[in-house]
Amino acid sequence: MIIVAGSFEMDPAERAAFLAGRTEVMRRSRAEAGCLEYTFSADPLDPGRVVLLERWESQAALDAHLVVLRSGGPAAGDDVRPTAQEIAVYEIAAVRRLGG
Repeated sequence: MIIVAGSFEMDPAERAAFLAGRTEVMRRSRAEAGCLEYTFSADPLDPGRVVLLERWESQAALDAHLVVLRSGGPAAGDDVRPTAQEIAVYEIAAVRRLGG
């Protein structure tokens, strides 16, 4: 499993437009083969921060997604530019459930 996690910092007044502009990207990405999760969400404690979480079955599925994403052209809300961003890819060797 591959996890992509990150965050975007922006003017709080622009966060709603940034998120609205990613709604269709989330829908399309979730429909792609190998996508287990794809979410941009507002940080409830920081009005200028958006969190990204993606889970993919494999690196090949993520690679295919990146090709589609890069060829998709501009999305609504693309005029909102984050002031900072940090995104990392995690290769997961094992998964265990919390609880029981």
